[in-house]
Amino acid sequence: MDTRELKQLNGSEFKELVKCGALNLRANYQEVDNLNVFPVPDGDTGTNMCRTIESGVVNIENKNENNIGKIGKDLSKGMLMGARGNSGVILSQIFRGICKGLATYETVGAIELGEAFKTGVKQAYEAVVTPVEGTILTVFREATEYACANINETSTINEFFELHLKQALISLKNTKELLPVLKEADVIDSGGCGYCYIVKGIVKYLDGEEVVGNLEVEANKTTSNEIDFDAFTANDVLKFGYCTEFILRLQNSKVDIPSFDENIIIDYLQHSKVKGDSIVCLKDEDVIKVHVHTKNPGLVLTKMREYGEFLTIKIENMALQHNEITEEEEKIPHKKFAIVAVASGEGLANQFKEFGVDQIVSGNNTMNPSTEDFISAYKKINADHIFVFPNNKNIILAAKQSAQLYKAAEIHVIETKTIPQCYSALTMIDFSIDDVDQIIESINESFANVTSGEVTYSIRDCTINNVDIHKDDYMAIVNGQIVASVNDKIQILKSLLDSIEDIKEKQVIVLIFGSDVTDVEKEKSIELITSNYPWIEVGSFDGGQSVYSYFIDIE
Repeated sequence: MDTRELKQLNGSEFKELVKCGALNLRANYQEVDNLNVFPVPDGDTGTNMCRTIESGVVNIENKNENNIGKIGKDLSKGMLMGARGNSGVILSQIFRGICKGLATYETVGAIELGEAFKTGVKQAYEAVVTPVEGTILTVFREATEYACANINETSTINEFFELHLKQALISLKNTKELLPVLKEADVIDSGGCGYCYIVKGIVKYLDGEEVVGNLEVEANKTTSNEIDFDAFTANDVLKFGYCTEFILRLQNSKVDIPSFDENIIIDYLQHSKVKGDSIVCLKDEDVIKVHVHTKNPGLVLTKMREYGEFLTIKIENMALQHNEITEEEEKIPHKKFAIVAVASGEGLANQFKEFGVDQIVSGNNTMNPSTEDFISAYKKINADHIFVFPNNKNIILAAKQSAQLYKAAEIHVIETKTIPQCYSALTMIDFSIDDVDQIIESINESFANVTSGEVTYSIRDCTINNVDIHKDDYMAIVNGQIVASVNDKIQILKSLLDSIEDIKEKQVIVLIFGSDVTDVEKEKSIELITSNYPWIEVGSFDGGQSVYSYFIDIE
C-alpha cells in the first residue's frame, strides 16, 4: 500500500478525493441516519448528505480537467442543485465556499487549500440564519482552524487532511457536550459524523487504500442521438418553442464583471420580444448559466453576446421532449399567486390539491426533496408569486436555497414545520387580499396557534423529556416534543390529547390517517375523541403517509 503523497493538488486529484469521500459516506450512511436525536424512524441525515455530495460527484465524474478551480465550480453547482435536508444544504454550502476559495487556482498546496477551507467556514455560517454550535458547522470549523494553524509552506496535502480529520473526530465527540439535546439522547451530531466519514474517505485515498463502493445516484442523462422525426413534421406549427440553455462567460471588455447584475438578463428574457418563461439564471463570478423556454432563441443569443461569449449552447425543440413537457402543461394559464407544498401519501396530496395547491413536491421525513426538486415544480407553474410550504423543519433550507436560485417568479417560503400547520394555513389562505405582505402575514397567523400532533413508532429504547421509550412502542409528539410512549395505537392518541394543557379551549381536531391505520382503528380514533372531548368537532381523512400513523391538526 503506497501513500499518495501530494505537495500540490490539481483538479483530477481533487475529483478523486471528493469521490472517495462520497464513497466512504455511502458505505456508512446508515450509521449516520441512526444518530437521530429522536428515536423516530425518520433519521435521514446520512441519506441527505450522500445524495448531496453524490450530485456533485456525478457532475464532475466525466470531466477530464486538471484545473482545480474549474472542477470545483462544477462540483459546487452539482451539490447546490442536489442538496437535500438541512445537513445536505449546509454540506453544499461548505463545499461552495471551499470551491470559491479554489476558483482562481490551477493547483494548490496545503496553505492555499487551508485558506479555501476557511472560505468554506465563512460560507457555511453565513448560509444558516442562526448557526448552532455542536453541529457539523462546529466540526468543520474547528477542524479547519486546527489544520490551518499546524501547517506551513513545507506541509503536504496529506498532512492537511490528517490534521483536519484528527480535530474533526475530537470535535465530533465533543458535540454531545455542546448540545444538551445530544447529551440527553446520548448521541453525537449526525451531520458532523457524516462529514467525518467524508474526510476519512479522503484520508484513506491519500494513504493508498482502495475506497470501493457504488454511488447511488443516476448519472446526468445525455441527449439521445436518435431524433423522433415524427414529433415535429413539415406541416406542424411551433407550439412549445425551444428549450434554450447556455453558459455565458462575461467579458471584461463588455461589462464590469464584479458589479454585473444577472437581473438585467432576467428582465430581458421576461419582458422583451423573447417572452421567455421557466427562466433560471445563475451567476457564479464571471459565469452566467441560463435556462429559458422561448420561441425566439436567436434573439436571446444575439443579446447575450453584448455581455460575453458562450461556453456551451443547447437548443431543443420542445415538441420532441414529449416525456417532459406536455401540451397541457404549456397551456397552464398565468396567475398572480400559486402554491407549492411538500407532501407524501396520495390522500394527503389530493387533499392539498383540493385546497388549491398547484404542485406537490414529493417528500417526507424519510426522503427530503432536493433544491432541484423544488425548482422543477416551479417550472410547471406560470405565476408571479409562488408560496412554498416545506412542512418539515429539515426541508426549509432546501426550499430557501431553491428560492434564491429561481428567478422566473417571486418565491415565498412559508416556514411550516408540520403537515398540520400546512393543513390549517391552506384552509384559511385568501388570495383576494391581493397584497403579498398581507397574505404572508395572514398565512403565518393562521397556523401560529395550531397545535400539531404526530404519532409514530420508536426505533430504540431511550429516555427523552423524562419519557421512557421502548423500541417499537408508539410515541406521541406535540409541537415537536415527545410527550408519551405506549404500545397501543389508540391509547397513544388519548395520551397525546390529554397532554395538551389547553385542550378544553380547542374546537376542532382533524385526524390525517397514515397507511398503517386500519378501518377499525379509524372508527376507534374518532369514537375516542367524541367520547372524551365531546365539545370538539372531529374531521378526518386518509392521508396515506408512511411512518406516521396520525398527523393531527388541533385548533
